[in-house]
Amino acid sequence: MDRHAPLQGIHVPLVTPFTAAGRVAEDAFEGLAHAVLDAGADGIVALGTTAEAATLDAGERAAVVDVCARVCREHGAPLTVGVGGSDTRAAGRALAGLARRPEATAALVPVPAFTRPSPAGVLAHFSRLAEESPLPLVVYHIPYRTGQDLDASALRTLGRIPGVRGVKLATGAVDRDTVDLLGDLPPDFAVLAGDDLYLSPLLALGAAGGILASAHLATGRFVELAAAWRRGDLARARDLGHALARLSAAVFREPNPTVVKGVLYAQGRIPTPDVRLPLLPARRDSVERVLEQLAGPDRLPAPA
Repeated sequence: MDRHAPLQGIHVPLVTPFTAAGRVAEDAFEGLAHAVLDAGADGIVALGTTAEAATLDAGERAAVVDVCARVCREHGAPLTVGVGGSDTRAAGRALAGLARRPEATAALVPVPAFTRPSPAGVLAHFSRLAEESPLPLVVYHIPYRTGQDLDASALRTLGRIPGVRGVKLATGAVDRDTVDLLGDLPPDFAVLAGDDLYLSPLLALGAAGGILASAHLATGRFVELAAAWRRGDLARARDLGHALARLSAAVFREPNPTVVKGVLYAQGRIPTPDVRLPLLPARRDSVERVLEQLAGPDRLPAPA
């Protein structure tokens, strides 16, 4: 895969399905990866927050990346791998390990959490990682998880670091900094929506795509939404955008990825709805609300 190709389109951060015995359900996981790519997703993400990566041991994480790499190789699709942590040295070692993964085209790296470095410290963290990484980096900016907010100027500075190719923007709003950033992007720096609810307005402002847990469901409609904004079909984009925002709001009614897993289980696509503690499975009514939206012709517009 071309590690210099632009970051764009809809990427699905895959859940990690579990068997009744609590092991990674690799067959179901592989089926999910094939299904979203067959439905038009531009790429997949392994070991993101949606994958419950923090609860997977080293062997499970390796197995997840193995499956994703194999599927992406078969589809000729880009693979982004999540590499987390607040220890710069440990993150650098994890990134170095991706050199043996030719299918991996980028690494999704969150802003350091809990330690709450200064903006200058965040810049130093990503500068060091970009120097050492065999892959381009996508900054994962999600301040409601990291406790570290960055304004548009700080994100632009990160975007000018050689080797930093984009940002997964998940600030929980379309605010002044969002508008400011998208109005003046560094060259070859992509903004990918990370809050599913705000995909459509971010695309309208010039975002290149999104990394979206909700895109496990109605994958083709999310792909169509991105395509509608690209070709300037405003009526179709608004229609789809409103409907998919309602779907995303229902998906995130409980902590991610509990509702997504509940829906996938109800659809027979994964063997259990199980998540690992401290998460708890989604309530039945939350799952049913999403299933109703997926089934209702008045809620999701028919394909164009």
